[in-house]
Parts: sequence; structure tokens; C-alpha cells
Amino acid sequence: MARMTMIEAVRSAMDVSMGRDDDVVVFGEDVGYFGGVFRCTQGLQAKYGKTRCFDAPINESGILGTAIGMAAYGLKPCIEIQFADYMYPAYDQITQEAARIRYRSNGDFTCPIVVRMPTGGGIFGGQTHSQSPEALFTHVCGLKVIVPSNPYDAKGLLIAAIEDPDPVMFLEPKRLYNGPFDGHHEKPVTPWSKHELGEVPDGHYTIPIGKAEVRRQGEAVTVIAYGTMVHVALAAAEETGIDAEVIDLRSLLPLDLDTIVQSVKKTGRCVVVHEATLTSGFGGEVVSLVQEHCFYHLEAPIVRVTGWDTPYPHAQEWDYFPGPARVGRALREVMEG
Repeated sequence: MARMTMIEAVRSAMDVSMGRDDDVVVFGEDVGYFGGVFRCTQGLQAKYGKTRCFDAPINESGILGTAIGMAAYGLKPCIEIQFADYMYPAYDQITQEAARIRYRSNGDFTCPIVVRMPTGGGIFGGQTHSQSPEALFTHVCGLKVIVPSNPYDAKGLLIAAIEDPDPVMFLEPKRLYNGPFDGHHEKPVTPWSKHELGEVPDGHYTIPIGKAEVRRQGEAVTVIAYGTMVHVALAAAEETGIDAEVIDLRSLLPLDLDTIVQSVKKTGRCVVVHEATLTSGFGGEVVSLVQEHCFYHLEAPIVRVTGWDTPYPHAQEWDYFPGPARVGRALREVMEG
């Protein structure tokens, strides 16, 4: 089986989908001839032509509006917002138009678009290239929200998203593009070529949207994470020696509540980790659901480990970024509670 980076897996997903379905089109800023700022679309224009993979003006609202019109007429746009931080001008089109077309038309129209966007920090990108806005989408009825943590999942979930009849927000943790970053910025990153989840089939396969994956079995505490924080949580469990069960949500909306509840009822303790700011972050929703469904099984208060309630700080990136040390402290805290 081929070994791929997440960049190559994302590109392979679009390649496979475009080869299977002529209605799939790819566009965005610099995605055509240049191949995207992270090279996720490299070679697609040469293979499929300028009518199926093309550059768009620097106008995120226009990109989304165009994609929605294409979808209404039967195409399946897979568009790129160059960084998740740039999606705000398009937020109205996403939330007021794309998310509501099925509902407002009583099912006469669907909106089969995928909005790809690199997300998160850890690359010294500063406050306008490091944000994690996933919670802004999980609050919107009509959207699906996916955050993969590895190349195998990225390809299978992206193909599933392209084939889905409704709009999907596909957030790609850019710190994971080339390797499974565990938060130790002072150490070399292990490449995906040396990781089992870097093995990615060449052809078509899908992973169901809305299904989490248990990355590490454990009995003492449940750690719930997604994206880059999955690898940070795994590192923290190993370094503390705590028998933690680590759940990779993969899909935030729909959310695999059954897997979460089953795990927390088994362990009796829960830590939720995400890179976004604390207040109104998606972890707050997870905490509420665990409290509602697992209250009588909890043996300690639920703890969140997140970014700060500040703009992303370039000068203090590694203090802001939840690393294994911060997650490890949370694990010890709930074990002592």
C-alpha cells in the first residue's frame, strides 16, 4: 500500500473523485496552475483541464456564492479557502445560503459542496494564519463538519464528503500535513512514511461521516480530541503512564455520541482537548453532552485543555498551543479528583 502525506492523501481524494464523476470541480485561490499554497491540488489542472480545476479571484464570498450556484445546477464543487482564517467574508454564504438550501426548498434542491480549509496553528503563522474556527460551523444546522487527524482518514472522509449531498466543512490541520505532530516542537517530526496511518489505498474508499475512532484503548480516563490534538493526547498518555483511552472524533457534526458515552461510562473520567480558544469552543458542547449522559458514572469533574481566550499569539505560540505537558497535567488532575 502506498505511503502518503496528508497533502498527498487529500490530493488523491480529489483525483479519485474527479476521475469517477465529471460533475466534481475544484477551484479556489491559486489551486490551478500553482497547485495550492500547500500543493494539495498540484497536477489536477494539468490532468483534468482548466474547466474542472481553476483559479478564483481573491474573494471568499464570491468563491462560496459561485459554488452554491454550481451545486444548485447539479455540479459538485470542492473548493478551497486558502486558510481557515480567511473564511469570514464567506460566512454569510455558508450559513445563510449553503446550509439552508435543502430546508428552504423542502428538499427540491441540495447543496453538495465541500469547503476545504487548512486550520490550526503550530507553524508560526501568527494570528491570521493559525485560527481554529470549527465551533462557528458546528452551531449551524445544515452543515457537516470534519477534522481528520491522519492521511488515511483524510482521504476516506474527503471522498465521502464530496459524495455527500449536503455542504461539508472539511478542516485540514496544516500542522499534520507532513507528519503526526505530537506537540513536541523541539523534536524532529516523524514523517507519515513511518506511521501506519500513512498507508493509504490508491483507489476509491470512504469513511463514514459521523463515526469516531478509538485510537488508544484505556480504562482510567477518556480523552476526547480531534485533529492535531489526537497526537498530543496520545503523547501525553504515554508520557504520564496513565491508562487513558483516546477518542479521535474525526467528525464534529454529526457527532458520534455513542462512542463517547460508552467510553466515559467505562472510565468514569473525561478530559477534552482542542486547539481553539476555551470560551464557546467545541469542547464546551462535548462537556455538556458527557455531563448529560454520563453524570452518574463520573468520578471527577471533566477538564478541558484548550487554547487561550486571546488572539493567536505569535510570540508565545508554544504556551498557547496545548502540548503534552498541559494535557498530562489535566490527566493527573482528573485522576486525583
